[in-house]
Amino acid sequence: MCTPARLAAPAMAPPMSPFKHRQRGFSYLFVIFLISLTAMGLLAGRVVEVTEQQRERERELLFIGRQFHSALASYAQSGGGGPNNFTAYPTSLDDLLEDKRVPTIRRHLRKIFVDPMTGSKDWGLQLAGDRIVGIYSRSEKKPLKQSGFDPDESTFEGASKYSDWVFGWQGASVAPVVQGH
Repeated sequence: MCTPARLAAPAMAPPMSPFKHRQRGFSYLFVIFLISLTAMGLLAGRVVEVTEQQRERERELLFIGRQFHSALASYAQSGGGGPNNFTAYPTSLDDLLEDKRVPTIRRHLRKIFVDPMTGSKDWGLQLAGDRIVGIYSRSEKKPLKQSGFDPDESTFEGASKYSDWVFGWQGASVAPVVQGH
């Protein structure tokens, strides 16, 4: 017959000194501090990333605005008008895509761009009567860029919102921005 194995008494850990107990508390605080520091670093990195994305959208808005500027000038000039002959300006942005005033197809703009600030093709229009002489973003956000614009865009300096950046044929003398469709 088998004899029952003798059960060993569990080994008892030596009692902890009060000093070691305090060390565990400091380790916990140190870990909390490291986690907080890491979170702040990640947050700061995200702020920089968001700012850089806004700067990129601003650059894109300036590029698109210059395309509209050139298209409006080309449309007005090909219609036999100067900058103040408002009948030479388009009545819709689609007129810039296909100019039907001449027998041959003429395109002043290849497409209606999406506004990078709003994500929409719904541009604000600066009108002279029923004619479009300028476009602008409908965004009410404050621009990061406040200076260093091209001479044609010097009126953008110090703008309080993107909708103050009006892209049009600068030779045109028009009243202040009128909200269009």
